[in-house]
Order: sequence, then C-alpha cells, then structure tokens
Amino acid sequence: MNVSLAKDLSVYQLVMGVQVPPKPLSLSPATLLSLVRAQIDLLIEQQIAATLWVKLPPEKIWQSELARYQSSVGASSLIYTCQIDESGKGEDEEAGGTEGDKGEGKLNTSSSPSSPTSSNYVLVHLPPDSQLRRENFLMVLSPQFCSLILAHRPLKKRKTQTSGKVNTNKNQPLLIITTVEGRVIQQVLDGIKQAIVPESSPILPADFICPSVPQAALMNQLLAKQLLRQDEINRQIITVRTTKFQQQNQELHNKEQLKDEYLKNVCQELRIPLTHMKTALSLLNSPNLKPPQRQRYLQMLNTQCDQQNSLITGLLELVQLERNWEGMALESVRLSEIVPGVVSTYQPVAQEKGIMLAYTIPTELPSVWCVSGGLRQIVINLLHNSIKFTSNGGEVWVRARLQGDHVQLEFRDTGIGIAENEIPKIFDRFYRVRTAATEDYGGAGLGLTIVQQLLLRCGGSISVKSKLYEGSTFTVQLATVGNIPKTITENEL
Repeated sequence: MNVSLAKDLSVYQLVMGVQVPPKPLSLSPATLLSLVRAQIDLLIEQQIAATLWVKLPPEKIWQSELARYQSSVGASSLIYTCQIDESGKGEDEEAGGTEGDKGEGKLNTSSSPSSPTSSNYVLVHLPPDSQLRRENFLMVLSPQFCSLILAHRPLKKRKTQTSGKVNTNKNQPLLIITTVEGRVIQQVLDGIKQAIVPESSPILPADFICPSVPQAALMNQLLAKQLLRQDEINRQIITVRTTKFQQQNQELHNKEQLKDEYLKNVCQELRIPLTHMKTALSLLNSPNLKPPQRQRYLQMLNTQCDQQNSLITGLLELVQLERNWEGMALESVRLSEIVPGVVSTYQPVAQEKGIMLAYTIPTELPSVWCVSGGLRQIVINLLHNSIKFTSNGGEVWVRARLQGDHVQLEFRDTGIGIAENEIPKIFDRFYRVRTAATEDYGGAGLGLTIVQQLLLRCGGSISVKSKLYEGSTFTVQLATVGNIPKTITENEL
C-alpha cells in the first residue's frame, strides 16, 4: 500500500480549527514520551485492536513503543507511519525528542529495537516542505477508544545575519495537545482523508466515525497509567541529573585539589630564594667578615634575586596564558623573521661561555601558525635552556626544515643531557633537571611548561631526545599556514 499526503496538511491547524479547540500546553519532550507510553500501555492491557496514525521522532526510544504495541496486539492492528522524504531535509527542527536526545539527561533506551517493517505498517510519504515537519502525533482510532496526542513546535521567525533564512528556535518548549473528544479527532481524520494524493491507495477504516466520548473506566485507567509513566520518566531524569551533578562536583573538587597543590608548590618555590637571601643577609652582618666572603654573600643575594625574579616572571606568563586561553589568536609568522634575531641576542652569552652557536633557517620555508608573539617566546626559552645546560667549549645548533605540512624546528646541544627517567617530567611545572654537577643552574622550572602550552594552543608539538652527559635535542613541530592546525581546548590538557 502506498499513501502520500499533500504538503499543506497540518494536524495542529486541523485541531485548532474546531469550535472551542482544546488548549495547548507548553510541556517538555519527556512529558510527551510519558503520554505516548501511557496510551500504548492502555491499548495493550485492554487488547484494543486499533488503527494508529503516527509521526514520531526517529529515535529508537520512540519507535520501540510502536513495536511493543504491534507485537502484543498482533495482525489485528494497522499503523500508518508518516515520514518526511529523505530528499527534503531542511533546517526546521521536528517537534519531539526526549531530554536525553537533546543532551539534558539520557533516558534508558537499551531495550529499544529497530523500527518494525511488517505488513501491519503503512508508510505515509510527506513532501519535503510539509507543515508536519514541525509536528509529531499519535492518533488512536477504534470503536472502543479514540485519542490524539499532538506536539507542535512553533516557528519563531528570526533571520540570520549571513543568509537571511528563517530558522526555528531549538530551545522553544513544545505545544502539546492531548484529547479524547470525538469531534476533534474526527476533524483530524477527515483532514487527512482530504489531503491524500488522488493516486494513493485508500486509507482504512474508510467509513470510521469516532465515538463522542470513551468509556469512563478506560479514561480512569489511562489517567493512572499517565501518572505512572510520568513518574517513571521523572525518576530517570532525576537520576541522570543527579549523576551529572555528582560528576561535576567531583570535577570541581579535583580542580580545587590541583589548585591547592599548585599554590603549595608556588609558595615552596618562592620560599627557597627568600631563605637563601635571608641567610646571606645574616652572614653579611657578621663583624669579622672578610672582603672575599662579603663578595661571595653579595653574589649569593644577587643570584637569589635573579632566581626570584625568574620565578615570578614565569608564573605571570603562565597565568596570562591560562587566563587568555580561549581568546588567544593565531598568527602567520615566518621562522626566518624570528629565529636569527633571537640567536644574535644570545651570541654574547654563548661567546662568554665559549660555546659555538649557529643556526640554519632556510628563507624559503613557508609561514607557520603560532600564538601571537608565541614563536619568539618558544625560541627564547628553548635556546636559553640549551646554552644554560651546555658546558664551556660546547656547541648549540638551531635548524629548521619542512616535513610534509609541518615545519620542524630543532634545538640541539652538547650539554649535560637528561636522564631517561626524567624526560617525561621536564614539562611539569617547577620541575628542574637533577644533576650530579656542583653548578647550580637556577631557573624557575617553568620555561618548558610555557613552551608546551603555547604549542598546544596552536596545534603544534614538542618532543625530546637526550642522552646523559652527551646532549639533548628538542624538536618543535608547527603547522604551515596552508594546513589548518588542530587547536586543543583547555579541558583536554
């Protein structure tokens, strides 16, 4: 059997066209689901063989109700299922869908089978621009009991700034009508008959007349089942929301613990230089202090002041990064415009330590994506580390080359290297490489953390290869401008 309806049919307009129409209620999709389930419960319990006209959301949680009815009542039932032609998918959102379908809280759908396709089902084709696109309904037709449940999502007109198209507001509540009045249901049935395309097969029952009112006993049973179904769905929603709130509370608790631990580490790091400075000051007050000793304690004060300044500067940079994470813009930048200038700045430091510092940055390399001002900071931090941890007479190279849709920037040194078990920790905040050497390399332990954060924001990456006492190689990957970088949100870090 093949049935098609004209495009101008609207069940909602048919209902509202009767004299003294039933009043629509603004209700949730979950309430609509409870009404549909209660109707099916009543039909099954009373074994009412009815003709159903339905247009429900495609999710299994809805379609399983039809399958449940059909499997219980059997061949004596007939179900007309209205469906918008696939070629006519538009922008308007169909009415219906549970809160779980919209992300509010997912109801239990584990027992929902696929939509049935037996001979008891007649597919009713709706044109792409049908007004039924914004409507869902369940109409029950039988001599013992008739009912109609209708959900309508009003079209709230608003023009987009770019296209000027009219879209629906997805956050609007549903207007739901539920009635057992024969005059209203007969109006809908007659309207459907008139909307059928002439060449379609005739619908059944052809001469059906709706009873004016159902039996009082059936109405009492229907009301009881509606209450039970609504209570069941409410409990499911409450359970889902409670679980969601518990997860959110746990996440907040974990964030608070991380913040407390972070604050504790900051205080400890700030206390260390202060302790050394206080010690140096107390020693400087000694009356028998000799000039060489005084000079040594003054140098200690100077070093610890630098350490304190480095720590505070690093903390401020890290806080600024995290605060402006979402709003940080990416810019197109060329390595040949940044790296040579930074290297020349560090040449005097390298010469003072007797370190050979060189770079190779081909000018033909394509531009790369990076956080505004971030590439310079990345180069400064990595080059500073390479020189700091390389002994007198060592070598430091900076090289760049194209690899696929990325530019690879490499910092290689012949410094003290990093033990294999320490490599996974070097990007942690405040972590400083431990060394058996007596020299204090200082630093706040935040430089590599900042580098990693900047690279994560622009879709780049950094890797490390190192061997103790032989040197280290830090390799940075940056997406070229022709390749859209995959940025990472703060929650993924």
